[in-house]
Amino acid sequence: MAVVPLSTPIDEATIRSLKVGDTVEISGLVYTGRDAVHHRLHQGTPPPVNLQGQIIYHCGPVMVEENGGYICKAAGPTTSAREEPYQWEVMRDHGIRAVIGKGGMGPKTLEGCEKYGCVYLHAIGGAAQVCAERIVAVEGVDWLDLGSPEAVWHLRVERFPAIVTMDSHGGSLHKNVAEDSEEALSKLWA
Repeated sequence: MAVVPLSTPIDEATIRSLKVGDTVEISGLVYTGRDAVHHRLHQGTPPPVNLQGQIIYHCGPVMVEENGGYICKAAGPTTSAREEPYQWEVMRDHGIRAVIGKGGMGPKTLEGCEKYGCVYLHAIGGAAQVCAERIVAVEGVDWLDLGSPEAVWHLRVERFPAIVTMDSHGGSLHKNVAEDSEEALSKLWA
């Protein structure tokens, strides 16, 4: 299977060329954003960075302060479903092109992906140290008042691996698995 290289910022045409099941490797800047970040953006606070064409990573990285900067020790994905109420608005209002997380997202996000040219990328859960190996630099941090795991970390990544599980064409691996599971379960009960 071919791996699609992505470099941030990403244009809409590149995102719309991706399909569920594609494997990607991301290079460039990725910004973390969890519950508190999405809530703050939802309330209308302008983001601390330009998110146009960028990627939000649902991640609360483990950082160590060293020599006046930060080193990332672990950076695994966090469960994305918590961002479902807000994610589509962040896509619409800030022009992000991808979201990285784990566990998938729901119908509002899928509709947002389709309308605004975005994809959901699934990263490997339980492999926080492996993910951190692809982070070559921590280039900044904003909103530390939210706490370290909830802050917006600016992560420079090289060949960060992920799989497209929701695309901009209405495709959702998560939806397909749920439907297939429901069908199989109903056959077992019959």
